[in-house]
Amino acid sequence: MEADVWESLPTTEEPETVHGDRLWIDNGWTAQVVKNEDDDGWAVAMTRHGESEPALVGPWTMGRDKKNPKPLDVSAFNTLVKTASEVIRRAEQYRYAMLHKNVAVSAGGETITVELDIVPDEFEPYAVLSAKGVFGEQLASVKVRPEFKLNSVTASAWIESGYRAPR
Repeated sequence: MEADVWESLPTTEEPETVHGDRLWIDNGWTAQVVKNEDDDGWAVAMTRHGESEPALVGPWTMGRDKKNPKPLDVSAFNTLVKTASEVIRRAEQYRYAMLHKNVAVSAGGETITVELDIVPDEFEPYAVLSAKGVFGEQLASVKVRPEFKLNSVTASAWIESGYRAPR
């Protein structure tokens, strides 16, 4: 029964609430306990509704009979939601850090913040190099290659060039 529910989950609307021993659907998340193919144990997969892949897959505790998995319950589900949400949050922070860099440099007696924002377009990726004054006002902005290396040396050279597009 539970496998049939899992396979028929709609992807565009909120599935109905299910609180089963191996399947728990609630609050925008689905937890499914599955047989671990690598050994005799069990695993749990946490998938956020609307996503095609689980955000978290981890080992699951054996039940008292040492053959079947421990049943899901509200406490375990809430802990899994918290952990999976944290995994997603960290992945988003990492992705943001990879696409957005900044460095502060001194030029002409003031501090200028130079930012590099990469736009990971599938066909034509690019980046935007921008300079901001001490009060956040934009001083310049140019389009650059996405592999541009932003550091204090390249930022200072760009400022000294009068904000001409780096080559």
